[in-house]
Amino acid sequence: MGACYRVGRLKVRGRVYDALTMATARRGAKDGVKPKGRRAVLATVDYTLAKRALLREVRHGLRSWAEVCDAHPELMRAAKHVGEQSRRDCPVCGKAKLRLVTYVYGDDLRQDNGRVWPLDVGLTMAADRPGSTCYVVEVCTRCQWNHLAEAFMARVAG
Repeated sequence: MGACYRVGRLKVRGRVYDALTMATARRGAKDGVKPKGRRAVLATVDYTLAKRALLREVRHGLRSWAEVCDAHPELMRAAKHVGEQSRRDCPVCGKAKLRLVTYVYGDDLRQDNGRVWPLDVGLTMAADRPGSTCYVVEVCTRCQWNHLAEAFMARVAG
């Protein structure tokens, strides 16, 4: 299993994020200090507009509910056992709170590549490794709605 990450949390527009990930410089491998002038930066991609467009297509009959409520059994299992419950109701059924499932992908993650992590751990892992991406998927465990909510990418700014 990967290294243990323990960090503080920050609330931004109703969402909880890892405060240290976004505020601290990346540590170097040798002496614990990154070369001057370079720091880790998390770029964020929010997929809210894509989600709204998809839901609008369903409401107008251009897509069926069966097409959008199609979560893979492994994603459903991850949402049930590892996912973190959000405050938002499912936009499809409205009967359950959405669960957030976090995956991290990166070339240097090796055995941790593509695993499910708690949100704060996933953000920290992505920030610590340039080229890594943390994906947050929202899942309804009742109707199997799922949609990519956000992606966080580490990059080095100089």
